[in-house]
Amino acid sequence: MNKKRNVYLDMKSIKEAENILFEKFSNQPSMDKEEIAAADAVGRVLAEPAIAALSSPNFHAAAMDGIAVDAKSSFGASEEAPVSLKIGESASWINTGHVMPAGTNAVIMIEHLNIIDDETLAIEAPVFPWQNVRKMGEDIVATELLFPRGHVITAYSVGALLSGGVFSIKVRKKPRVLIIPTGSELKQWENVKGNRLEPGIVIESNSHVLSGLCREYGADAVCNTMLKDNLEKIKKAVNDGIDSGFDMVLIIGGSSAGSEDYAKPVISSLGKVYVHGVTMMPGKPLLFGKIKNTPVFGIPGYPVAAIVAFEQFAGKLLIKMQGLDEKKRDEIIVEPARKIVSKLGQEEFLRVKIGAVNDKLIASQLPRGSGSITTLTEADGIIRIPAHSEGLSAGEKVTAELIRPLSAIKNTIVIIGSHDNCLDLLSDEIQRGKTGSVSISSSHVGSMGGLMAIKKGACHMAGSHLLDPEDGSYNISYLKKYLPKEKLWVVNLVMREQGFILPKGNPKGIKGLEDFKDKELFFINRQAGSGTRILLDYRLNALGISPAEINGYTNEEYTHMSVAVAVLSGRADAGLGIHAAAKALDLDFIPVVTEEYDLIIPDRFFNTDMVQILMDTIKTESFKKRVELLGGYGTEKTGDIISQS
Repeated sequence: MNKKRNVYLDMKSIKEAENILFEKFSNQPSMDKEEIAAADAVGRVLAEPAIAALSSPNFHAAAMDGIAVDAKSSFGASEEAPVSLKIGESASWINTGHVMPAGTNAVIMIEHLNIIDDETLAIEAPVFPWQNVRKMGEDIVATELLFPRGHVITAYSVGALLSGGVFSIKVRKKPRVLIIPTGSELKQWENVKGNRLEPGIVIESNSHVLSGLCREYGADAVCNTMLKDNLEKIKKAVNDGIDSGFDMVLIIGGSSAGSEDYAKPVISSLGKVYVHGVTMMPGKPLLFGKIKNTPVFGIPGYPVAAIVAFEQFAGKLLIKMQGLDEKKRDEIIVEPARKIVSKLGQEEFLRVKIGAVNDKLIASQLPRGSGSITTLTEADGIIRIPAHSEGLSAGEKVTAELIRPLSAIKNTIVIIGSHDNCLDLLSDEIQRGKTGSVSISSSHVGSMGGLMAIKKGACHMAGSHLLDPEDGSYNISYLKKYLPKEKLWVVNLVMREQGFILPKGNPKGIKGLEDFKDKELFFINRQAGSGTRILLDYRLNALGISPAEINGYTNEEYTHMSVAVAVLSGRADAGLGIHAAAKALDLDFIPVVTEEYDLIIPDRFFNTDMVQILMDTIKTESFKKRVELLGGYGTEKTGDIISQS
């Protein structure tokens, strides 16, 4: 077979592509109607107005416990001249919600009665007609409009419908979406055995994500059997789906410009392609067209790109097909913690963590890879950087769309600095406690990056393990040098082992840094400014080794786990990191030093409720035991105040 590449010849901006989408599908018929039980209608859209068949209440009902009377019989009553009433003659006992007896139009509350005997009561104040009575039709009057067509039924709506005698309603049918996952590298999760995959195999998750999104957008989704990269099989699945009445088709994967990307040839051979390539990041390979009047989308295969493409295009069309208002996230003004560079010509959807610090909302960018689903699961919001912008300045006021509620963000402790696996445990341990409303957001920029974040007012605390080569102490000398005017608390989180992370069995017999000078070994480093990098440079200097002599010195990772993965995957023969990271991936480890990992907390935050909850948590035995199980940690100083200035 002659395999051709689907080159992007005419990429569109998001706005241009959206205009084309709605223009080409402007005559898309509204969804057909169906009749369903009102009690089961939450989330559905009315296709016809809902008219009350009954009044509510449909009788005059007592609103209080007491006696039912004709209000006239109470006129003239006062403390000086009480009026006597006879049960069975001028008054009747009644409970809340019961039918008012004939000839009565008011209820005197039981606490306002003076009981003289079993039959005689005295009142010292009159009531007016219909006092303490729920009149017939007070809430709903038969024949009145309850909800117009297009109304989205809520749980509250169901109460009104049933109270008004509307037991079945006509709603718009849900759009039916066929999702076709494609790719020869994919494997269904049910078929994965153990915790390892063969190289080149990817667990297929996009169909489940998009199926869930379809439900959130009011549609029903059906996932087709996963298909290998085969033009004819994909073509048949699409054609069969359209012929069986699906209202939309999503082909996952194969939308890019590769020789085995078949979404474009499938759509073009069966119908017409309108857009291939949109100037957005992630999601650039999106394409869509029409086959037999049915919209068909080519959704990028990377998870974040797939989600962005769906939300910006397929999801919006599903909303339009149901006559609903466009989904919009709440927006807030945030300030980036650091300068953010962006690529001209593409609108970028930047995922960020957000924290409330010093009465400002500070945004810290997450990794940008479109294949990293965790950049969305960890994100608090999204900043859209326009295509004409080269990025954002630190402290610049920009708009962020919220993924998490603002209330949750304001109860988040922002920790910026050195990476440590214990921070994940701490986050979970806080949630396990009685104060689950507090959460932790940690960004890994290295120990020096954490100190600079404190200086800029961008975090509540920093994680740091900066070695002073002069005396072997940690952190204090750096605080005096870089944050001389700050009042700070230094609290020990853990003592931990740093050393060489090596492949299982140490097949190349690495013993130390000296081996990297004389052998063709590849090292994986941590970023400049990290405590681990400072430790490495200190050790190199002590051994008289130049960084230029270390193959891989300039190849950097931002977390200990990333270093461990680099070793596990064979990208590197060794890296410097913590014992816990090596143990987590069943790698070998050679200890180099036991170091102090501290939390640096500005005084203005130390006594806040959030930080004190964190302090209480790290002192608990349950947290310490979980830390020790990671391996390579000591908790003998955990929670101790190292210094206060």
